[in-house]
Amino acid sequence: MSRASEPNTGGRRAPVAGAGASSVVGDGAGATGVGDSRATSAVRAVDLRKRYRLGELTINALDGVSIDVKKGEFVAVMGPSGSGKSTLLYLLGLLDTPDSGTVAIEGRETGGLTDDELTGLRRSRLGFLFQTFELIPNLSAAENILLPAEIAGRRAEAAVRLEVLAQQLGIQQRLGHRPRQLSGGQRQRVGLARALINEPAVVLADEPTGNLDTKTGSEVLALLRHGVDALGWTVIMVTHDPLAAQVADRIVFLRDGSIAGETLTADADVRSSIEAFLGS
Repeated sequence: MSRASEPNTGGRRAPVAGAGASSVVGDGAGATGVGDSRATSAVRAVDLRKRYRLGELTINALDGVSIDVKKGEFVAVMGPSGSGKSTLLYLLGLLDTPDSGTVAIEGRETGGLTDDELTGLRRSRLGFLFQTFELIPNLSAAENILLPAEIAGRRAEAAVRLEVLAQQLGIQQRLGHRPRQLSGGQRQRVGLARALINEPAVVLADEPTGNLDTKTGSEVLALLRHGVDALGWTVIMVTHDPLAAQVADRIVFLRDGSIAGETLTADADVRSSIEAFLGS
């Protein structure tokens, strides 16, 4: 993954403060501060365990992971390859099911839901941002953005939000272009607009700067940071890049399928915590 340059976090919201969501696209995520006792969970997972069979070998991808992400919070899950961070993201995003443990979206437990109910919840309350963009090549940027809303039967209201999102993300002049006509950064902005079009409770970002150069990666991280601070988005980002992780409010360290610790990025010793984790 290309490393983002040293992130500019000037003006970042303090962990205990709330950010008002005055924009149309800011309403879905809420904006309760991380340290506020009234903060409500966007996503809460308890004791997640997931095993995979590889021939005769059993791999413990996750071994008792619990995490609580509040509305309006930006959390980075950091770990090396094979640490279980992508598995965790898939479970939080209801793309896979745990062997044991629970996942709740905005307080709604998902363990007993049917496949159709899980699909509906995923479509309406979760947004996904992928490292490889995952745009449909024969659709325009606007059509790619609106696709989740069309599938959910919400295209008319989403068309109104599209104008606001395009302005916020700086892609107004690219909505008629197909993915091959867009730069990597523009494709990721389109991907972010698609993730936000249904006003999700949380955006789950899987190495969102992994296929971008340093400058473009920093721009995408700045967009995520601004969305949390100014518009009340909630973001969970998986990364192995320590510079990208420092753009978040909180970093959760994952190693060998277990949480190895966490730190607030506002702490003075955040870099020391990251270095200790990388050196362990």
